[in-house]
Amino acid sequence: MGRLTVKVPDVGEGVAEVELVSWAVADGQPVERNQIVAEVMTDKATVEIPSPVDGIVRTLSGDVGDKLLVGEALFVLEIEGEGDQEVAAEAVSVAGEATVAGAPAAVRATAAAPVPTTPPAAATATPARVATIPRSTGAPRPEGRRPTATPAVRRRARESGIDLRTVVGTGPAGRITHEDLDGVFRLPADGRRGPGPTGGGLVRSPDTTVEDQPVIGLRRRIAEQMVASTTTIPHITYVEEVDMTALEELRAELNDHAAAVRLTILPFLIRALVKVLPDFPMCNAHLLDGDGSTPATLRTFGGVHVGVATQTGGGLVVPVLRHAESETLWTAATRVADLAGAARTGTAGAGELSGSTITITSLGALGGLITTPVINKPETTIVGVNKLAIRPTWDGDRFVPRQMMNLSSSFDHRVVDGWDAANFVHALKRLLEQPALLFIEESDR
Repeated sequence: MGRLTVKVPDVGEGVAEVELVSWAVADGQPVERNQIVAEVMTDKATVEIPSPVDGIVRTLSGDVGDKLLVGEALFVLEIEGEGDQEVAAEAVSVAGEATVAGAPAAVRATAAAPVPTTPPAAATATPARVATIPRSTGAPRPEGRRPTATPAVRRRARESGIDLRTVVGTGPAGRITHEDLDGVFRLPADGRRGPGPTGGGLVRSPDTTVEDQPVIGLRRRIAEQMVASTTTIPHITYVEEVDMTALEELRAELNDHAAAVRLTILPFLIRALVKVLPDFPMCNAHLLDGDGSTPATLRTFGGVHVGVATQTGGGLVVPVLRHAESETLWTAATRVADLAGAARTGTAGAGELSGSTITITSLGALGGLITTPVINKPETTIVGVNKLAIRPTWDGDRFVPRQMMNLSSSFDHRVVDGWDAANFVHALKRLLEQPALLFIEESDR
């Protein structure tokens, strides 16, 4: 029998290391060609690594949460044939998705076997893909081993009162899936229903469960980004109330006449940003930190690349609508919806998750009255959309109901003064309150 060492792939984008997010197999477990073995994450994307051949897992390098350098051994398989072999990988881009194509590396000689002139066909690497290879059902979770599940599954179980230690996982290596949770909503430990001390309802036993979860994967990336943004950027947040009544009437009218694409507030706000930002170039910019010997650099952009903060099962990601200045309301709405969908399903490519010059964040109906959004470093501005609600507004004679919404926007105070921040938000307010101005081009003035 021989051994095949599969190395950490080069996923491109200048990435030198990856984070090990999960193992889908266990040491000693047989695996088939194309069966997922590991999941790794870079700053841009999560990549699943399949086995290039049939074999038996003999070594898993690293624990979940470890950082591994590109080119390091990821796992070792025992395979048919003689001699020790290595498989390296190099990054390619296919249909906008981050993928990894393997190429056989040199086969090292051992005392027991000579170096073959060409690698065996079975040792040829198979591309690693982003969520494209069907998962196979692995072996049950060994007794005493901590349950394996994604953060989304853990959160759902925690919110539903399900102890994952009691759930049999049907995923690879006993990983617990959403399907495994379906129908497992259980009674408390004593199983009793009926009258309680207060006269009725469900009687629950005390829950003494304490669980430590490593902050890894996307959640670690978010944490690192938040620390970098809040510790290096002096934020100033400006909140302004906007009367959205006229825009909401226009939006309803347009949706009645163009039902194929439903317009939300977002494409109107994007169009307003496109019209306002030429007068506030410091808000459509990156501030690149110096190193002590060289000053910081403010890099401004002619194109408007809008990041749209999107909540996914694993955490917050920011897909990017590039060159928003070239989009109509309807094309912007369609592209944003497509980007958000790709982000939520994990199919967004690395190029779709980077390169924004200004970010919009919104909690939709949960938007609250005021937020203090954190700037997406190295950008200088983030625009927060708060909840739209009918409020009584004084028109000079009486109170009238108007559809009102707050904009909570944060700025990098190193390059955006309070005066400029206020004027920027008021320029947006003017366009949103008088939406006809959104369709007037400079040449029409």
